[in-house]
Amino acid sequence: MTAAVSLIWLGLLPLLVQSLDFTYHNSSQLEAILKDFNSRYPAITYLYSIGKSVEGRDLWVFVVGKYPTKHTVGIPEFKYVANMHGNEAVGREILLHLIEYLLTNYQSNATVTQLVTNTRIHLLPSMNPDGFAASSPNDCDSVNGRFNKNGYDLNRNFPDAFEENKDPVQPETQAVMGWIKSETFVLSANFHGGAMVASYSYDNSYTVPPDNDVLMYLAQKYSENNLQMYSSNSCPGFSGFTNGITNGAVWYKVKGGMQDYNYIYNQCVEITLEVSCCKYPDPSTLQGFWNDNKVSVIEYIKQVHMGIKGQVLDMNGKPILNAIVDIQGRSRMCPYKTNKNGEYYFLLRPGTYTFKVSNKGTK
Repeated sequence: MTAAVSLIWLGLLPLLVQSLDFTYHNSSQLEAILKDFNSRYPAITYLYSIGKSVEGRDLWVFVVGKYPTKHTVGIPEFKYVANMHGNEAVGREILLHLIEYLLTNYQSNATVTQLVTNTRIHLLPSMNPDGFAASSPNDCDSVNGRFNKNGYDLNRNFPDAFEENKDPVQPETQAVMGWIKSETFVLSANFHGGAMVASYSYDNSYTVPPDNDVLMYLAQKYSENNLQMYSSNSCPGFSGFTNGITNGAVWYKVKGGMQDYNYIYNQCVEITLEVSCCKYPDPSTLQGFWNDNKVSVIEYIKQVHMGIKGQVLDMNGKPILNAIVDIQGRSRMCPYKTNKNGEYYFLLRPGTYTFKVSNKGTK
């Protein structure tokens, strides 16, 4: 099977005034905000917890989409995750403002309306609420609150394809792993702080991934819409990046990272977004960070529609689960398999590709 791939652009992004205050919100406040948004926009939102932190705080996920409560065939699943290091707090607030922006512009702005109609967008504002509770504003460099309550770095806690990870899997990590397995996520990004760069896989190997062109393109797409990130010299001591992007391992190797776990084991392309030089900057800077990232967060979500998608069906028109879909010259470490609906989603740059579909062991 040969397919030609092109990109679909959804238009320009206007700037609108937001009503959510620009300050940090603790776990109780965050929960109240999400529940309020859900109650005000029930037709296009869904709020659920994927589990609890060590100290019992819910890990809330907020969904925005025309079909918010469950997967719909042909509608790709997208996710943003923030605050997995509890003291890296800017991404947490960016996601709250993104939620408000999507909801208040749905049906009044063509770009947002098309994006919400054709995408199921999952937003996890805080993966490490215990760490956030132990952190303080204006702490730019320390590790206070970075780890979960048990003292583990959640971005070193996932299974690793290149090196055995012997650390016990933490409740927050287990919750995210179960969440990833429960959905057919296609594209993702996770927010961090302490630098300004978009980083892509692999994180724990210098091997070039089969989708390196796509990974670099996605990192570039986010960076080029964020002038501070794209300049590559916004943070003291970080001058080695070009156009605000880097390969993860080239920057520094990470064992047990969430980015590689998504890409290798779960067929979900993920990049890491470092969005602030200071890990937990003064709240007076939050509006500036939202303005810097507003276009980028929307443009990045759009990329879930690049490439090709389809279904693998048997002779009776029934979906085939776990059919292997392989692209010539782009074989992944773990073969790409269809979901229960027989669906596949491949993020690809424009070009011509040859697909091979196989279904071993199924009668």
